[in-house]
Amino acid sequence: MITDKLLRVSEAQAITGDAASTNTIDLLTAQDIGEGKPLYAVFTVTEAFNNLTSILFEVISSANADLSSPTILSMQSQLLAALTVGAQFVVVVPPQVASLGKRYLGAYYDVTGTNPSTGKVTCDFVETIQDGKKFYASGFTVA
Repeated sequence: MITDKLLRVSEAQAITGDAASTNTIDLLTAQDIGEGKPLYAVFTVTEAFNNLTSILFEVISSANADLSSPTILSMQSQLLAALTVGAQFVVVVPPQVASLGKRYLGAYYDVTGTNPSTGKVTCDFVETIQDGKKFYASGFTVA
């Protein structure tokens, strides 16, 4: 997975209730976010959460830079027990994201239950993902 600072919409963003990402991707700028290729939003927990029941990680688009009045493109819900430091959650971005007529792309965090007092998330938009969880036996030789 290759990340790009211009495609990072949240960087260790504190989530203390429902919130939009602090940054957006402007789809009208001269940058290629991989239009027509599979895209993914990778949400990484950088500080463990407390109190909440679950959180819904959403990929959204909006005509406004502050992501008000968004269109939800895709989402994934996670329970508190899964929100440990280093946990990653991948949400698929629909390939026709730029054809929706919305200028900005971002993320939204929809908290269920009590608002947390701890919990931070980083969100990157990427073309490829890696799971980093493959393990191979040691002591083998490649000829």
